[in-house]
Amino acid sequence: MESDSTNRLPTHIAVIMDGNNRWARSRGLSGTAGHRRGAETARDLVDSCIKREVRYLTLFAFSSENWLRPKKEVNALMSLFLAVLKRKEIEQFHGKNVRIRFIGRRADFSNRLLNHMQQVEKLTEQNSGLTVTVAADYGGRWDITEAARKAAGEVMAGNLTAEQIDTEVIQRFISLGDAPAPDLCIRTGGEHRISNFLLWQFAYTELYFTDCYWPDFDDGQLQLALDDYASRQRRYGRHPDSG
Repeated sequence: MESDSTNRLPTHIAVIMDGNNRWARSRGLSGTAGHRRGAETARDLVDSCIKREVRYLTLFAFSSENWLRPKKEVNALMSLFLAVLKRKEIEQFHGKNVRIRFIGRRADFSNRLLNHMQQVEKLTEQNSGLTVTVAADYGGRWDITEAARKAAGEVMAGNLTAEQIDTEVIQRFISLGDAPAPDLCIRTGGEHRISNFLLWQFAYTELYFTDCYWPDFDDGQLQLALDDYASRQRRYGRHPDSG
């Protein structure tokens, strides 16, 4: 029997990829091994979304708060980030018509990593298939603050008045402002919070939490999330009887 989720697929899925370290510890492995396996899971998820013709996938790869982790782990994360951005990996995505872009602060990344990110964005910018957005050194409060700062700059430049600043203006300057808001956010690892991720964009996003650690999140786990999403009635603040 065909799943109901095939009839009600989200256009945009956001994912908080949590549980790499706990997955590794449960197997007596290093945290680096958990992050490496997590990167493989992310690649598999891209393929699962392509198969289902999902249009947008946004991955929370590295939060602003992650800099507070032990230096050894941060360095391992950066090295893994570079490995995932290798030419061979990216060309495979490019061959599948995937567009890749990054959101978040870039000031603290190495020049080498920045160059890789820019090359990836340039290579894939004309692709028209799945858009994969990687949130790196990203925080929702930072995002809203940056959008407000840009709007204030427009006022100072005489292009806007303060009275003209509304939700549409902030949307213009917010990360992912040119994309539909996420329909579904999946968080793995058992925690039930959004951890400063896409605070503006999640106004009406459906939230799905699973105890599954990120490295174990496979196509079957994605289908469970999609089935749950398909069973929900999205009202956007309206009364259920109002249509």
